[in-house]
Amino acid sequence: MPNALIHETSPYLLQHAHNPVDWLPWGEEVFSRARDEDRLVFLSVGYSTCHWCHVMERESFENDRVAQVMNHHFINIKVDREERPDIDATYMAFVQAVSGQGGWPMSVWLTPAGKPVFGGTYYPPEDGHGRPGFERVCHELARLWRDERAQMEVGAARMMDHLWRDAGVSPQPEGLAGQGVFGNFIDVCESLHDVKLGGFGGAPKFPRPVVVRTLMQLSERFGRETEEGKSAWAMSERTLLAMAAGGMHDHLGGGFHRYSVDRYWHVPHYEKMLYDQAQLAMAYLDAWQISGGDGFCDVIDGIFRYLMETLRDSGGAFHAAEDADSLPTPEADHKLEGAFWTWRADEIAALLAPRDVSVFCAAFGVEAAGNARPESDPHGELEGRNTLFRSMRDEDLAEKLGLTVDEIRTNLADSAEILTVARLKRPIPHRDDKIVTAWNGLAIGALARGARVLARADLVEAAVMAADFIKRELWHDGCLYRVWRKHRGNTVGFPADHVFLISGLIELHAVAPEGGWLDWAMELQQQLDARFWDEERVGYVMRPGLNGETLLVIREDYDGAEPAPNHVAAENLLKLAALVDFPDYAVRAESLLRCGARVLEAQPFSAPVLLAALDLHGRGVMKFQCGDAPEPAVMEKLRTSYVPRAVFTHGGGGSVTLCEGFTCRPWK
Repeated sequence: MPNALIHETSPYLLQHAHNPVDWLPWGEEVFSRARDEDRLVFLSVGYSTCHWCHVMERESFENDRVAQVMNHHFINIKVDREERPDIDATYMAFVQAVSGQGGWPMSVWLTPAGKPVFGGTYYPPEDGHGRPGFERVCHELARLWRDERAQMEVGAARMMDHLWRDAGVSPQPEGLAGQGVFGNFIDVCESLHDVKLGGFGGAPKFPRPVVVRTLMQLSERFGRETEEGKSAWAMSERTLLAMAAGGMHDHLGGGFHRYSVDRYWHVPHYEKMLYDQAQLAMAYLDAWQISGGDGFCDVIDGIFRYLMETLRDSGGAFHAAEDADSLPTPEADHKLEGAFWTWRADEIAALLAPRDVSVFCAAFGVEAAGNARPESDPHGELEGRNTLFRSMRDEDLAEKLGLTVDEIRTNLADSAEILTVARLKRPIPHRDDKIVTAWNGLAIGALARGARVLARADLVEAAVMAADFIKRELWHDGCLYRVWRKHRGNTVGFPADHVFLISGLIELHAVAPEGGWLDWAMELQQQLDARFWDEERVGYVMRPGLNGETLLVIREDYDGAEPAPNHVAAENLLKLAALVDFPDYAVRAESLLRCGARVLEAQPFSAPVLLAALDLHGRGVMKFQCGDAPEPAVMEKLRTSYVPRAVFTHGGGGSVTLCEGFTCRPWK
């Protein structure tokens, strides 16, 4: 018999609707029940394409004995972190404070007042791997609540006070960060950069497009001929090429998996997220404009193909993610990570002609015993299986096999098409088909910029359709909402939803000015200012609440898998100020930059988008005004030129005019 989650629309919550655990969705009435029944609340936070969330469900939440323990001792709540990033951020701050690390699934035990008393991430069913068993933790916390409640409540109150202090008033230095921060950022990147394999740091390796995009902007700032400019571009190029060659890149279906579990970019965590595709498309567009390399363009085409063919909803917007796990065969009863994406050597041999097999396997590192290093596959799920990666370049392969490069490329393209068709006959990974406003904003921006840079009308159409969907379904009576799945959700949009959508609309205005997208961007900016600006903290904040009280005030300031809303907002405000000639926007952007000066000077690697905004502030926005009949050669040059400080608008004569500061001039 299903539990209360059966009435939800979140794919993650619905995945747990048939657990024997008496799950409930987040709500004040749940905590009221906890008070009435004098029980702790167990809060489990995750998302539907989370591998370790699936593991913990299989091991504990589907176990009747464990569920009986949970139902007896606790009121149990499930939260989709992608629907409620405010709840996730609040309790993740606690988990990181007490354990030094975070992640999902997140497991937190709360008092009926919502204050955390204990928490962590994944718990195995029994003690092991240095982690206490979940069932034992449940019994012990129930005992402590019964026998030592006063101490637990005092400890919870102290921890919330600590979290409040940490989330307190942001520093407000008198000036902006000094000019030395740009060189310092490059120095920090050099100290972390893997010169041989690309990326920053060791395993696991995350794409973090915000870092390489800022490096490319700084290569333009310093000049490619300077030492700083050469270094910034070299790190970016090496990283982007390594990711494109690695197994993190889906060489058949296009797009990228979440991250690499090893330092080689070889074996990935196989889930695919919309926000990664959008940001990586932007990074590879930057690299293509800088270098003109065909390889970068091929990667971009693959990302957009994946968005349009796999993640696009019938209404025009884009789904959130694809799962890492899937059934290895239709008859199997247990999903494995990477099952859809990986290959046995004999599967490839059965599908391709013998000569094509040798070419393909040499090109993509396929081995009879599988190609995962033992340290990359500690649980043995990839034994005998191959994650495709480019182990040989086309030129080297042609020389080795006595073929031309064109023959190699045609051969590999034909083989890839055959394998792609065969792969689609496998059990398809779960798709998280909810539509997240923030991530669609990023996708709209990437598609619109791709349309301009690559001169592709199909990408303009896709960006407009997605924006139309968000405006029609998630913008209501001047209020932006966070998610849609079959209908609009009840959660009002957060700063990230407003900020990422504004960023996308600025890009969309450049290629579809007749759509009124700039006007909508300004409306969204007004709502963002009215609903989320905190004068004391000098930034945009989230204020998750419970029982009429604010749990925590959250000012997001780390550019990680997603850029920090405050940092993207600084860029947006500077661009809007130039586009609509409204200086107040620039004043607010400068406030954000001043507030972030200390972080930029002490930890620039944590805030690359804010650093890019500081560069935009210092050198100024370049506004290109494209007339009604610009010269084709001028437009072609503008399309292919890397101009990271540019915004685009239309009208004002026949050709292209560049406006900077108080001066406008023809651009040729």
